[in-house]
Amino acid sequence: MPLNLHLLRLFATVARTGSFSKAAEVLLLSQPAISKGVRDFELQLGCLLLDRTPRGVKPTREGAALMRHAEMLFAAERAAEEELRALRDLNSGSLRIGASTTIATYFIPDYLGAFHAQYPGIDLQLTSANTRDIAQLMLAHEIEIGLVEGPVEEDGLTSEPWRTDIMELIVGPRHHFTLSNQPIDPKRIADEILIVREPGSGSREVISQALGARKIEPGRTLEIGSTEAIKQVVAAGLGVAIVSEAAVKDQIALDRLKIIKMRGLEIERTLWRLKTPGRLDVPSAIAFEKLIARPAACAANHARPSPS
Repeated sequence: MPLNLHLLRLFATVARTGSFSKAAEVLLLSQPAISKGVRDFELQLGCLLLDRTPRGVKPTREGAALMRHAEMLFAAERAAEEELRALRDLNSGSLRIGASTTIATYFIPDYLGAFHAQYPGIDLQLTSANTRDIAQLMLAHEIEIGLVEGPVEEDGLTSEPWRTDIMELIVGPRHHFTLSNQPIDPKRIADEILIVREPGSGSREVISQALGARKIEPGRTLEIGSTEAIKQVVAAGLGVAIVSEAAVKDQIALDRLKIIKMRGLEIERTLWRLKTPGRLDVPSAIAFEKLIARPAACAANHARPSPS
């Protein structure tokens, strides 16, 4: 029996919101109508799709399996609607971008400005989170563009190389590492407080792997969930950190931070672009991907109107 798409939408909305009443608000229908529709859908399919509890509802095993297909189906529907709205020279529509924290803060602002200059009618939405969370947003079809700092291994996602990022050891201007003009032995990091990002951060994973390969294990670590906060703490003299070179240019120029070279250890990482195989890209996503294929300065220059 073909799936009734109207009833599928009722079920999916209840499953996503966790409540019949909330689903009624979203769909502008009465709660009894939605309850009846979901019951009819379960009868048609011959299985229970939702567990009803006093605290709300959640999908059963069968409901969770159906929900995965429903998300893909409605994402394709949204993509079709976006494409039809945007076919006239990308004059309208929206683009949802997810980027891990360092990328969102230091790598794509120029691209966002360049994109807006070219397509001012497109509403841009940027979500900044760690790599793990961006991957989940991409899987749930809640963003069209996903850019992350670490490799992602998730069923339903592929990772394509986007940029190479250099990671540098930073210290405060009065740290004892600054007393020598020579690169330091990276094993000296073991005697310092190493300030790191939270679990799930792509940069933390890259740093752990690089130090682990050299059998360097910091004696103490301090976990901070923001690169900006890490920079401020290091500048204040508490510990050292390894961060993206792009993240510290401003503080280096102000002489609030120093980059310390490590002898025989260069840490580079690949920044990744996430893709969902089989997913239809909306025109705005295609245009943005073409833009980020260029260096940021070139993209910004290309977006500027020619002088008259």
